[in-house]
Amino acid sequence: MSHQKHASRARSAVFAGALAMGLAMASHAGDAKPPMDKCYGVAKAGENDCKAGAGTSCAGTSKVDYQKNAWKLVPDGTCTQIKTPNGNGSLAPG
Repeated sequence: MSHQKHASRARSAVFAGALAMGLAMASHAGDAKPPMDKCYGVAKAGENDCKAGAGTSCAGTSKVDYQKNAWKLVPDGTCTQIKTPNGNGSLAPG
């Protein structure tokens, strides 16, 4: 095999490897989860994401709609814009 053909194959292999690496990295870029906030007072009864104060243990244990110490994960920056019959969502338990 001539030096030129060998060099051409080597460049092709390097290019293919770089392309595969780029595709692998791009496929994982979509795996990143968007930032979320714990938003208190917006979950319906039994639909909270976790701890809802005394008498509850975790997800789905809130007793009333819009319980002030029960939170739900919402997209970052949207919590205080969520309107409920009891007012807007809060970033701190009520």
